Amino acid sequence: MAREQEIIKERLKKIQELKEKGIEVYKYSFDKKDSAEDLQKEYAKLKAGQATKNKAKIAGRAMIVRELGKINFISLQDSSGKIQIILQQDKTPEKIIDFFKKYIDAGDFIGIEGKIMRTERGELSILAEKIELLSKALLPLPEKWHGLQDKEERYRKRYLDLIMNPEVKKVFETRQKIIDAVREFLVKNGYVEVQTPILQPIYGGTSAKPFESKLNSLDMKVYMRISNEMYLKRLVVGGYEKVFEFSPDFRNEGIDKLHNPEFTQIETMWAYADYKNNMEFWPKLVEFVVKKIHGKTKIKYKENDIDFKAPWQKIKFLDAIKKYTKIDFSKIKELEKAKEAAKKAGIDAKDCKSIEEVMISVFEELAQPKIIQPTLVYDYPKDVVVLARAEESQDFAKSFEVIINGWEIALSYCEENNPKALEQKWKKQEEELRRGDEEAQRMDRDFINALEVGMPPTSGVGMGIDRLVMLLTNQPSIRDVILFPFMRAEEKEKEEK
Repeated sequence: MAREQEIIKERLKKIQELKEKGIEVYKYSFDKKDSAEDLQKEYAKLKAGQATKNKAKIAGRAMIVRELGKINFISLQDSSGKIQIILQQDKTPEKIIDFFKKYIDAGDFIGIEGKIMRTERGELSILAEKIELLSKALLPLPEKWHGLQDKEERYRKRYLDLIMNPEVKKVFETRQKIIDAVREFLVKNGYVEVQTPILQPIYGGTSAKPFESKLNSLDMKVYMRISNEMYLKRLVVGGYEKVFEFSPDFRNEGIDKLHNPEFTQIETMWAYADYKNNMEFWPKLVEFVVKKIHGKTKIKYKENDIDFKAPWQKIKFLDAIKKYTKIDFSKIKELEKAKEAAKKAGIDAKDCKSIEEVMISVFEELAQPKIIQPTLVYDYPKDVVVLARAEESQDFAKSFEVIINGWEIALSYCEENNPKALEQKWKKQEEELRRGDEEAQRMDRDFINALEVGMPPTSGVGMGIDRLVMLLTNQPSIRDVILFPFMRAEEKEKEEK
């Protein structure tokens, strides 16, 4: 810490000296003409020891600054990559070298103009003729090999992570390519992209605990959306037939490798379609995305080879449980017997209020983790898919989940478009809410009114973008694919440590 304070003091002194010379330390702009990547490509065939008369004008952060006798080196990093800058006696103006030695430190943003060359060791370089300080860094950069290795610190200070670990930036560039590919496929297939409210007077679309706030101007409680589903369906009522939205959603729940309080979903609605249409369509969408990113359908995630080629395997929810646990819930009609079966399999289901809840617990703990290849698990218990269509005489809703690598990646169902049926479901949910279930759904009278106006048969899909990005970039945690994941306050972190 003492060394850091010493560095700050030295750099503040340099800033003061430059100000006294009338030199602005924090510039407004710089006419950057070139990028490191473009120069590396353009001069890839330039041989070792060769110099050109061509000039480059580039800017970036000085990552490494070295003085070696008559030759001085800067490793310059811009958004595209790195390139070496050389300041050499007899070839670089003496006043430029003096300025470099006195005022340029690792971490500073600088502008460079000079001729392109390749050193005898084969390093493409710019022989500096002009140097300009664009922004002075007060704090030193972390040491390359001993600095920013702590995962928590990397998430908390993503700006340092991006500077010191350039491969991290590649993950987020790939993330954007994945989003672009999803959008491309949907638009090609007739979908229209829309935007719906993030602040909502009534949260809905799934079962989750929301974040709440207050809108002062109207003196009313508002919620951060847990899903955009209800608004997409309002658009279907209004006449849209195929809509989608990349939806940042917010849920006041736990944090782990697959969950962050703020996350991104792609949500779609398809009028006149049912869940079987989406069971055919969605594997094609994901296959398209994987091929767009990797050029093939088979990729490796950790120790598993995963093949996204459509069509994917399908299995009924009850059959999946039976396959992986040997429990046949189709023959169990009493709650206590269901709990006993779960207990024998190693699952504590004593707090479950229904056989359906027991089945979900058994599936999520014992069956789902064993499903590695892309799989459509369909016909879930209707009581756990509240917004799905289900015949009164049947126990299972017309629904499916996409399971890959043991994770839920997407959920789809035939949307409930009977206003009276949905009203009854929500009344039961309101009862659960009053009994203390913080994730129970709310009655949305305006949406009931929309259904009374009339909504055609519709099937929607919600897919987690973050989890898909984890798979396609081989990342172990959702925090590795969100630029600024939510973190505990730094002071609290220090207290606990």
